[in-house]
Amino acid sequence: MWLSHESDVRIVFQLWLNLTVLGAILYLLLATANFYLVFDRETLKHPKMLKNQVAREIYLSLESLPYTAIVTVPWFYFELKGYSKLYDTVETWWEVPAQMLGFFLFTDCCVYWIHRGFHHPSVYWWLHKPHHTWKIVTPYSALAFHWLDGYGQSCPAHLFVYLFPMWKPLYVLAFVALQVWTISIHDGVYISDDEVVLSCAHHTIHHLEFNYNYGQYTTLWYRPDSLSRQFAM
Repeated sequence: MWLSHESDVRIVFQLWLNLTVLGAILYLLLATANFYLVFDRETLKHPKMLKNQVAREIYLSLESLPYTAIVTVPWFYFELKGYSKLYDTVETWWEVPAQMLGFFLFTDCCVYWIHRGFHHPSVYWWLHKPHHTWKIVTPYSALAFHWLDGYGQSCPAHLFVYLFPMWKPLYVLAFVALQVWTISIHDGVYISDDEVVLSCAHHTIHHLEFNYNYGQYTTLWYRPDSLSRQFAM
């Protein structure tokens, strides 16, 4: 029966429901906390801020989540079935920092190329342009994109554990950290003008000028191409 605990139908449905509901809760909690505690709400008066922009960002984010969850379910399903390299017990102290570093470098490199590809004219107008509707961003802009855009940029995080071993709790923590970082680079707080760490200062330029700063955490992957531009602090 499909209602049994072993039923693949039930497993897939529960995964989809969890991804949709928990994803929405995490997004709303983190973005709202940032909006009221960190984000400068005077920014809402900027002339390039769209009418009802915050409400539109939230709507697009929540509208996209169920569709993103549908295409994301297979990654988690096969993880549950044991096809990934996730494991339960840490045996040596260096595993955790090594895996975290590897995870962030791998996903940063992959997201750079995926994100850069989404700016190609053949796909930009229907796939990535919705996220660039927001010239002046808010914490709620972080997930306000086409569902396939969000899925594409999340794929490297899932792919990593099929290629490299990773401790399960660290995998979960990495996803939460990814969400926090994604929101932080949309909050307008320029805490760093470092040439390597891609901060909100860099991502603000990306939304204003479109052709720079495609990375997620760093500027490592495109400095030779002169596709990195710093924000004047």
